[in-house]
Amino acid sequence: MLTANEAARKKAYKVISVIVLVILAFLFLFPLYWIITGAFKPSVDIYNPKPVWWPTEWVKTNFNDLFNKRTAPLWELAVPFSQFFTDSHKPLIWSTGPVLPAAFRWLINTVFMSVAAMLLTCVTAAMAGYALAKKRFRGRAIVFSLIVCAMALPKQVILIPLLKEMAGLHMYDTLWAVILPTVGWPFGVFLMKQFSESIPGEILEAARVDGSSEFRTFSTIVIPMVKPGIGALAIFTFINAWNDYFMQLVMLPSGSNSTISLGISTLQNDTTVNMGLLMAGAALAAVPIIIVFLIFQKYFTQGITMGAVKG
Repeated sequence: MLTANEAARKKAYKVISVIVLVILAFLFLFPLYWIITGAFKPSVDIYNPKPVWWPTEWVKTNFNDLFNKRTAPLWELAVPFSQFFTDSHKPLIWSTGPVLPAAFRWLINTVFMSVAAMLLTCVTAAMAGYALAKKRFRGRAIVFSLIVCAMALPKQVILIPLLKEMAGLHMYDTLWAVILPTVGWPFGVFLMKQFSESIPGEILEAARVDGSSEFRTFSTIVIPMVKPGIGALAIFTFINAWNDYFMQLVMLPSGSNSTISLGISTLQNDTTVNMGLLMAGAALAAVPIIIVFLIFQKYFTQGITMGAVKG
């Protein structure tokens, strides 16, 4: 039974916690609000020295500029491995989609790149994390130590080797040049190893005694138990691939495989910056990230909670 002082103290703590959370939520949501409202503001509001918190007039000019300045085919299906047999090392295109605003093509490229990176990273990280956590083999500690050290290595250090590797595989200037380097993300392996440590060894041993194969054990026992970690990793990987402007800029020099960030940057003039166009592009680019977060929110919250409890 709580005393009067303890009850009052607990109530005050709850009130202060709610106030702090509301303030933090406002600070995190304000940039999104500013981008969305800025996408519909006229130029006079955007470039006003005094902040215009609400558009004086809702206009579609910025989105018209985004969708009408450039066109591109909606898709281009290439012949697999045809780049190895052409003099220019460019793949042979055997099917193209209808010509639409280039922004849709950029958005499809970005979604494909981010989803492919997310799926491949989650699969490889889950398998590697499980092996490092539950398998005993020579050099396991050294491998894990190298992975931890790689987490502190900036991508600029390995940029030249990556460029040479992608060029040697004839994948330079393709979306795979951005996707494949993210598959072996050290943070993903580290995260999944920590989640795999919580799997009881008795369950795995019982599965082996019952004659379960390694693949069946991994798919039916390990994956469901580390699902919160996979959900958290999926969000981290998707956002990391989506926002990796530096790698996209280096690996995708031509305009045919541009992402939404690269495409919007090409619409800018050399002397002026159209802030309304940038906000319209940022608002469009934010939609898939919000959708992915809403899909994996449950597992992301569970993953963060489990990590906090384990810590």
